[in-house]
Amino acid sequence: MECPNCHKNASKVIDSRPSDENRAIRRRRECESCGFRFTTFERVETTPLLVIKNDGTREPFNRKKILHGVMAAGQKRPISSSQFEELVDHVENKVRQQGVSEISSKKIGQLVMDELAKIDDVAYIRFASIYREFKDMSSFMKTMEDMIAKREKGN
Repeated sequence: MECPNCHKNASKVIDSRPSDENRAIRRRRECESCGFRFTTFERVETTPLLVIKNDGTREPFNRKKILHGVMAAGQKRPISSSQFEELVDHVENKVRQQGVSEISSKKIGQLVMDELAKIDDVAYIRFASIYREFKDMSSFMKTMEDMIAKREKGN
């Protein structure tokens, strides 16, 4: 495994543990050249999944794009990196459980919003404001009201 610090190809595994509900192995590694420690994940290779974008184009599913989006929405919020990783794991698992080879970006966005709503209200609103492309204040307020109504039903 190549070290992200010095780019040498010599590292040793320090610790391994299951991750993503036993669908992956998380490995802590140490570079034998420079001593830098880093984490890798080993996953079962799955069939390719294509995402249908709003303009009709297709691109491969990329969990890093989801992670980047939720981290941006949760910036400066009390959300740990492991919570972000778990959220992306849940979304990817739900998508793959559908057993389809293509899925719309809208459906993925909705799954992300559902998971974010469980973690942090502010991150949810931030993500929703980009994902739903609010045209005016009334559509934003409608989303807020819907979120509040869901909270009250849950209590």
